[in-house]
Amino acid sequence: MYTDKKNILQLAALLKAHGIRRIVLCPGSRDIPIVQTLARMPEFTCYPVTDERSAGFFALGLALNENRPAAVCCTSGSALLNLHPAVAEAFYQQVPLVVLSADRPGAWIGQMDGQTLPQPGVFGGLVKKSVSLPEIKDSEDEWFCNRLINEALLELNHHGQGPVHINIPVSQPFFNFPTAEIPPARVISRYEGNEAIHRFIRKFKQYSRRMMVVGQMNPKNALSRQTAEALAPHFAWMTENISNQAAPPNAIRHIEPVLAALGKDRWEEMRPDLLVTYGGHIISGRLKKFLRSCPPAEHWHIAPDGQVADVFQSLTAVVEMDPYRFLTETAPLISGTASGYPALWNDVCRTLDEADFPFSEMGAVGKVMRSLPPSSVLHLANSSVVRYAQLFNLPPDIEVLSNRGTNGIEGSLSTAAGYASASGKLNFVLIGDLSFFYDMNALWNSNYGNNLRILLLNNSGGEIFHALPGLEVQPATTRFVIASHQTSARAWAEDRGFRYLSARNEEELEDASALFTQETGLPQPLLLEVFTDKEKDVELLKTYYHNLKK
Repeated sequence: MYTDKKNILQLAALLKAHGIRRIVLCPGSRDIPIVQTLARMPEFTCYPVTDERSAGFFALGLALNENRPAAVCCTSGSALLNLHPAVAEAFYQQVPLVVLSADRPGAWIGQMDGQTLPQPGVFGGLVKKSVSLPEIKDSEDEWFCNRLINEALLELNHHGQGPVHINIPVSQPFFNFPTAEIPPARVISRYEGNEAIHRFIRKFKQYSRRMMVVGQMNPKNALSRQTAEALAPHFAWMTENISNQAAPPNAIRHIEPVLAALGKDRWEEMRPDLLVTYGGHIISGRLKKFLRSCPPAEHWHIAPDGQVADVFQSLTAVVEMDPYRFLTETAPLISGTASGYPALWNDVCRTLDEADFPFSEMGAVGKVMRSLPPSSVLHLANSSVVRYAQLFNLPPDIEVLSNRGTNGIEGSLSTAAGYASASGKLNFVLIGDLSFFYDMNALWNSNYGNNLRILLLNNSGGEIFHALPGLEVQPATTRFVIASHQTSARAWAEDRGFRYLSARNEEELEDASALFTQETGLPQPLLLEVFTDKEKDVELLKTYYHNLKK
């Protein structure tokens, strides 16, 4: 029988799954649930060693003899510090050693409780990975714990071998052992090169409901036409404007409207069996909710650095490879009849008309995006603007950039100005008022030319905060959240050498946008400030999504 503590059960299952077979166990009280569970599993050969310093080196010898990972487990407090010399030796000798340390719950560290000290990260740079597991209370804890253990164990043999540290907080009681069998736990694997391709082809043939999700990608790269044509029929492709040309032309780019139109009652029937992802961040909150609530049987993520990125909480394999290389080499190996799964999604898309809004922030974004000159550059600021932009089509050959690494409002304008200063193309910036005024210094340095054009959406505050559910029930707090203001950019823009345009209605927007998107060169940069009512903007957006569900 095994412990009832779920983080330890996950640990035991994943140690087994990742090929750990020899474990050195040190005595103590805090590590009793760990020791008793591991010692009772027939898959492990366990060795009792009293002295932790000796135990660490004993485990090092086991790992050296077989050239495979070995583990050492100790109780909390100074016992862990005695493993330091062996960990250092394993690091510099590049030996795969797993250090398992029991710990007090975090609330008791520094409270003069016995055998306590700050254990997470105690080995500093002498381990390849250090994680501290949560005590599992809900499904998110369970996912987090599973991911951390997989991440740590994957690092044992990633870009060379070396030690890792897994810290396990253990609350009392220690002596409950009601679990008859170790429950299965999700295993994340890492592949590269030919092995990755061959394994993937086998999975590809196993599943017919396949989905490809493409995150943010550099606009300077593109998926080749030949590769796109070979892969397109076999996957339902989900992508966004910030993915640029990293997906086939027929990919679904309006993810939010499509999922809204489906309704949650139909999400289950659209569940993929095999999910493949590459690229950076995804904007769509609905896509995250869809794939987390309807997880695929397998999720493969392709990344040059091989790091675990589990945003959809279903990751099973990481491919350490450039995505374009992986797709190019995979495409010729795919044969057979195309899956009918993409057609399910295309049928939904055919029922949707392109978004069309009256005068509003969304209407201004759509009007400009539809009229962008060929081969120009589009910069999307964070918060509302980058989300609005996913509702509209873009002309081909438009480069799209956005600071989605941290999604902050700071620096969007400065980044665009820097990019434009080194670009020979027209650069268009779509930005909200808070993002603009927060980053006004971008125009202070004068490092820009007449190829910079800024669409400033000014509704006197943070519209995305105004739209938060339930905010209206706390009116006293609203002004602190929305950051309301009565500011115009006109004086600043003209002082910085911009030609200033403004619009407060549809007619003015029509006239101003024609000049704003003019392809031929103009003698100075432009700033078009569009003034809207944030309450009307919010209602129009809500109405749009409400009507999609009909």
